[in-house]
Amino acid sequence: MENQAEALAKEVLTLSRNTLLVNLRFLDAALSQFQLVPKSITFATDSKHLFYGPKHVLLRYRQEKETAVRDYLHLVLHCVFRHMFINTLVDQPLWDLACDIAVEEVINGLNIPSANASRQAKQAPVLASLKKNIKQITAEKVYRWYQDHPPENIASLSLLFWGDSHKPWYEPPEEKKRSGFGFSADMEPVWKEIAQRMQLDLETFSKMQGDRAGNLTQNLKAVNREKYDYTGFLKKFAVRGEVMKLDPDEFDYVFYTYGLKLYQNMPLIEPLEYREVKRIREFVIAIDTSGSVSGELVQTFVQKTYNVLKSTESFFSKINLHIIQCDAKIQEDVKITNQEEFDKYLETMVIRGLGGTDFRPVFAYVDELRRQKEFTNLKGLIYFTDGYGTFPEKKPDYDAAFVFVEDEYNNPNVPPWAIKLVLQKDEV
Repeated sequence: MENQAEALAKEVLTLSRNTLLVNLRFLDAALSQFQLVPKSITFATDSKHLFYGPKHVLLRYRQEKETAVRDYLHLVLHCVFRHMFINTLVDQPLWDLACDIAVEEVINGLNIPSANASRQAKQAPVLASLKKNIKQITAEKVYRWYQDHPPENIASLSLLFWGDSHKPWYEPPEEKKRSGFGFSADMEPVWKEIAQRMQLDLETFSKMQGDRAGNLTQNLKAVNREKYDYTGFLKKFAVRGEVMKLDPDEFDYVFYTYGLKLYQNMPLIEPLEYREVKRIREFVIAIDTSGSVSGELVQTFVQKTYNVLKSTESFFSKINLHIIQCDAKIQEDVKITNQEEFDKYLETMVIRGLGGTDFRPVFAYVDELRRQKEFTNLKGLIYFTDGYGTFPEKKPDYDAAFVFVEDEYNNPNVPPWAIKLVLQKDEV
């Protein structure tokens, strides 16, 4: 009887997979990744195996055959979005809920009759409420929203969106050996490649199918978005300067040892006392203080920039840093020459402006400072903004970068001569 239940459950899962293949051909690589393994669990994956409890699968199918297809797609999308590979979040139940909401919203958007289960109607009020505050539903955005606005009953809310168990996502290595299932970190590159291929397919598929796959495409763009190292980005603005350090690359041991041998304790060549290293010395941070930019986010950005510079020892002992606030005109220019002044500025910082956005005044102002010899070797300018303003027509004589915080996965346009860096709020 048990073998018969396993066989029937496997047949249901195979039928569900084939149904998805017929309706969503771009999922072929994702659907072919799993090895079906019967186990005393409801329904789960470790990104490599699909573990299923035969009785659970058959019961769900008997209650509503569309549920079996929806659960299968639900589980696959967790892997496509690589939800189980994020292990730095503190609130595990909240992350589980956010992941389930994200994949269920994508399934709703695909509008496949064979996956339209009754739970979809029960989810509608919750999703409608979220969409009033979150334009693009992704697990990360839902998680951050619920962190700031905790739901009243997370357990009952989770039941509305439940499709599979997430237990294998969190199994420690020792438990994985004992139980036979658990997190497969080696599968992350595999699923990353699958997601990238899906995005390429969908960008063509979406044009043919209208908005049907729009939510999935947007979620794939979010998960496939390149992560930027802000520390590395700042290093692009480094200048060369002289620091009191030994330079082993300039040290000639042949003459040194020859001198010691010939004159006993007198080397012929002394080691150089100076070496050139890359440090930020003259720099401009321009802050867009128009009404569309959050004051709290601006302060966070300045603090982050300061922390990066300080932790990487990017500053010389004496620096020339200008922090310029500007909306449609220059609102404030504060000159920083050392870390103490930077600390004081952060403590007393006030956002000024909140008008329109025009980038040209900052570049004109910096050019005037250069003519006045305020800068002798200005390496670059970083402009923190939402990107909606008037850009200068000509390239300046120094590097200029526009840093955006990607809130709804928009793609701000910048002039060809500018460097564009798009960060998420958690990267700021």
